Order: sequence, then C-alpha cells, then structure tokens
Amino acid sequence: MNTPCLELHDVTYAVNGRNVLYRASWAVARGEHWAILGPNGAGKSTLLRIICGDLWPNAGGEVVRNGEPVVNLGDLRRSIGWVTSTLAGSIPAREPVLDTVVSGKFAQLGFWEFVWQPPTTDDVGRARHFLEELGCEALGGRQFGTLSQGEQQKVLICRARMADPYLIMLDEPCAGMDPGARETFLASLEALGRSDTAPSLIYVTHHVEEILPIFTRVLVLRDGRVLSMGPAEELLTPGTIGDLYGIAVTIEKRNGRYWAIPR
Repeated sequence: MNTPCLELHDVTYAVNGRNVLYRASWAVARGEHWAILGPNGAGKSTLLRIICGDLWPNAGGEVVRNGEPVVNLGDLRRSIGWVTSTLAGSIPAREPVLDTVVSGKFAQLGFWEFVWQPPTTDDVGRARHFLEELGCEALGGRQFGTLSQGEQQKVLICRARMADPYLIMLDEPCAGMDPGARETFLASLEALGRSDTAPSLIYVTHHVEEILPIFTRVLVLRDGRVLSMGPAEELLTPGTIGDLYGIAVTIEKRNGRYWAIPR
C-alpha cells in the first residue's frame, strides 16, 4: 500500500478561542487529484495555509508528509506549490515569462541571479518543458504583465513545478476569468492532471462546473469541519450541494463535468 503524500490527523486551528478549523482529518494519496468545496467561512483558506506550512495547527492535531510528521515548516513549504488568483500581482510585470518560471526553483517572487547559484541549462530546459506541457511555450519571451489572466495562471503552475512539489494547490485560480479564458485554462489543467509526471492537484472552488474529470475525489467543508469526503460522483449531488449552499438545485453531468442548476 502506498504511503499517502499528505495526511491531516484531527487538525484544529483556533483564533481568539474560536475554532476556525476543528478536528480535520484527511489523506491524499500520491497521484490523487482532489477538489475542495465549501461556502465562505468554511475554513478552506485556513486548511490550505496549514497544508502549505503557513500556519501550525495551534489547537491540536498533526500534519504528516510521506509518512513522516512535519516538524519543519520550511521543508513543508518547499515541497508544496500554491497557485492563487492573487499571486500574479506579486510578479514583476516586465519580467520575462521564462524567468518567472525559473524563479520557482529558488522560491523567488521576481527573479534575480545569485553569482554563487545561477540557473543551470537544465533549469532553463525544465522551465521550457513545463511551459510546453501546458501549451504555452510561445509565451517564454513575453513579459509576464502582458499575458491574459488565464495565461498567467498557467505560467504560475509551471513556476510551482520547478521546485518538484509532490502537491500543487490551486486556490480559486479561475476567479475573474471570462468564460473563454476559463475553459482554455481548465482544458490545460485537465491535460496536466492526466500526465504521468504531474504532482497531486488540489483545486478549491465555489463552482461545481469547474470540477474537472481528473478531480475524482471531493472534500466538503462547512463551519470549520469536514462535512464529507469521497468520490466525486457520490458527493456532487443535489442533496450535498443544496445543503452546503442553502439552495435547491438539480445536477446535470455533461462530458464528465457537473453543473448545478437552481430549481
């Protein structure tokens, strides 16, 4: 049996005596891709920050990585990529895209070279390869700030892969995209998720229709607690979605994706 790449055991995080996340337990197997659903205030952001090492479970619980308890948050941060809709604003607008991707190896926001550790030919080759895998190799010479929102998100995924993470978290990456840009981005993400070399992906969204066929597992959060988890086809139902968001819906499945339609 393969050791899960990430495990949470009864993880609790409190702010001013209030449990923002309470006794969350979850395991992600290597190669699994998960979607996370939950309304605002459900604890999604806190969960992500604990996973990536920004927060310690200050009220109990344990984070386990590849079978070993996490004791060094710096090591945890270097092994997990985090792509958000807001990260793009931290990248210099005039930076060449290839430099943006290479900067991921060095955990930099804005690439600069150190005399004692310049990027290698292999680093540049890997950056080009990751861009090619997402169908955006032609962007390498462009300035980051000239890209569309969808293109920027693809580049940020490539940047995250430079550190060889075993897990990449995508926190509402389609926020603000128009429908065309969203579908182009999601098609590239689907192709990446089907690659044998892809790390595990965790996708956070409010929109059921963004849960691609590669996301075969779903975690549902509400009020800081894990409400349910399991196969997507068992959880993406009118009952689950209706209870979660307080609205009556029907669910239609088209081309492997689910669409929630208000009744």
